Amino acid sequence: MILLQSHSRFLLQTLLNRLQNLEKGIELDYHWVEFDDVRYHIQVSTKNPHLLLLSVSLPTPPPETNFIGGLPFGAIEAIKAAYGVVVRILDPPRDGFNLTLKLNFSKLPPDEEFKHAILVKIASVREVVLGAPLRVILKNLALRRVAPNMDQLVAVVHRPNESIFLFPQAERVTVVFPMRFKDSVDTILATSFLQEFVDARHTAGLNNAPPCLWSPSPPLELKEAPAEALSANAGFVSFVIFPRHVEGKKLDRAVWHLSTFHAYVSYHVKVRVLLCNLLQWLHLSQTLSNNYAVA
Repeated sequence: MILLQSHSRFLLQTLLNRLQNLEKGIELDYHWVEFDDVRYHIQVSTKNPHLLLLSVSLPTPPPETNFIGGLPFGAIEAIKAAYGVVVRILDPPRDGFNLTLKLNFSKLPPDEEFKHAILVKIASVREVVLGAPLRVILKNLALRRVAPNMDQLVAVVHRPNESIFLFPQAERVTVVFPMRFKDSVDTILATSFLQEFVDARHTAGLNNAPPCLWSPSPPLELKEAPAEALSANAGFVSFVIFPRHVEGKKLDRAVWHLSTFHAYVSYHVKVRVLLCNLLQWLHLSQTLSNNYAVA
């Protein structure tokens, strides 16, 4: 099973390089995109070499999601809890971005291991921000309660104009993924992979893992969801999360795995496409070799 890293490797390497070259006063101005949906911009000036500006543009939220000031609910609190005094949120953010953070390298702790851990967390800003609503709901699940003023059905953005849905209860949270793919071949492969994924979890004796279901039609939990949010050409995947799945350190893993589930499926679909293409090429090569041998 391939698991995606929670941090941006390029962002982490940039932060580490900057930390090692603070006295050189090198100006930085980098733009890049990851996961096809999150855009980053890093700026460092020679006038303030100990300060770094990190701007983040999030996926366009569909209308059913709850964004507050351009961010998912719970994001501001999650940022403050994760980064403390090392990072300050700029209000308003830079034009064209949902969030701009000011990182002060001089406020990093002296302990090297702790310092590296904070930089890894900063490089995980996508998880911190987009996973904030998940974290709020699952943290309350660990306490066997529903967060105050929480809707019965919560839509959380995870891809441009696409949501996942959470049905929070005191003893369980059901997470539903409408699975969409643009390419018809990807859709066929994804549907097959998802059915195999669910079957494998049932037969592998994974008694401690969250129950998982796949359905070609929306589950009952989505009966109140808007119709336009339920177009899923690869069906619907549901996970049922219980308190035991989010206790202690399990919470971070649960948030990340759920946040990146679609990317995880897409990765496996692309691998299958590559393998199919490779097998076709090998078959063609074998056919051509046989033809030449006969000639």
